[in-house]
Amino acid sequence: MMKSLSIAAAIAAAAVPAASANAATLIINVAGAQSFGARGSAGNQVATYLLGAGAHITSISYNVTIEAFSPSWLSEAGIAFTDSTPITDGVLLNPGIADDISGIRTYSDTANLVALGLDFFLKADGLLRTEFYEDFNDSGVNPDAIWRSGTITITYDAASAAVPEPATWAMMMLGFGLLGAGMRRRATTRVRYAV
Repeated sequence: MMKSLSIAAAIAAAAVPAASANAATLIINVAGAQSFGARGSAGNQVATYLLGAGAHITSISYNVTIEAFSPSWLSEAGIAFTDSTPITDGVLLNPGIADDISGIRTYSDTANLVALGLDFFLKADGLLRTEFYEDFNDSGVNPDAIWRSGTITITYDAASAAVPEPATWAMMMLGFGLLGAGMRRRATTRVRYAV
């Protein structure tokens, strides 16, 4: 019994993203976002957010209400989270993936991208790009879907600065200079002769 409890506890612990010293969140209000067609289509709502160069996107949580207009389906409404280049690193989220129907529904879940092997890093410009899109463009209906309400929370690790700032460099150089001067003074030995 204790062994199975330990295994269950390990599985539960793996489901929760570990908090990092640099962890931060971005909350996106999706109310009113519209999607018209495939990624890159005119009319799709696109936004960018500055999270910092090299930010590590680790999890996505959402609680959203989506309305799909016939003949479009709820399963087709999605949002792409990418770096500043929309066709490279990122994650595609379709909250209603199992609902091949038109109508309105609310979806809520959390995805630990690290555990799923879907985590990614932003480029040097530090921009996270979002695009509301449709997996299939149904002609005769514009928009295909509207995200009526809710939020999406992005958890990310802000990149640690690998190179010190200029002021830090100046202080380090001053410190090394003083340390060197102190060592030089101590290295000088004076010999006195008694006469």
